[in-house]
Amino acid sequence: FKKVSLLKDGTIHKDYPEIYFDFNAVAKGYGIDCIADYLDSLHIKDYIIELGGELVAKGLHLEKNKPWVVGIEAIESDLENRSYEAKLKLENQAMASSGNYRKYRIDPVTGKKYVHTLNPITGSAEKSDVTSASVIASTCGFADAYATAFMALGLEKSKKLLATLDGIEAYLTYNDSLNKQQVYITEGFKKQLLD
Repeated sequence: FKKVSLLKDGTIHKDYPEIYFDFNAVAKGYGIDCIADYLDSLHIKDYIIELGGELVAKGLHLEKNKPWVVGIEAIESDLENRSYEAKLKLENQAMASSGNYRKYRIDPVTGKKYVHTLNPITGSAEKSDVTSASVIASTCGFADAYATAFMALGLEKSKKLLATLDGIEAYLTYNDSLNKQQVYITEGFKKQLLD
């Protein structure tokens, strides 16, 4: 962050041209909200929009006359053979998921794994104990931003933040002190889970 400055005229100066900004943490969620706003403006009441794990569900699934049912992908799932850790119903809500189990790179020299989520204080890629975060909110932009934040914060800080937030529910997978996969689920999220 020391290599980037905001100038008085509102432009940005970068010490190195290789530096770039990636708004993926909120861009998909915001984009889905824009599409949902457009459908709402056309008075379309029942729809689901999904883009890369972020979604908005409004009204009902008309063929079933029931709320929309969506899944939380299992960490060990792959793109060709998807499996789901949990299923839940969504009605007039948004959900976004973030995880470090697919987006990472391995240093060919050291073998160290670098995740795609950056610590906002250090600017470095740091592995968190949270391995995935699925968040329900009123807008996909909020859900997307909080899912990314929980990935960067880690479990304990995420739990503290969640306790202060109204209307934000989360399903967090994490590695415990023995490196075993565990799940933390807020009470509001639990109410939407299906068997």
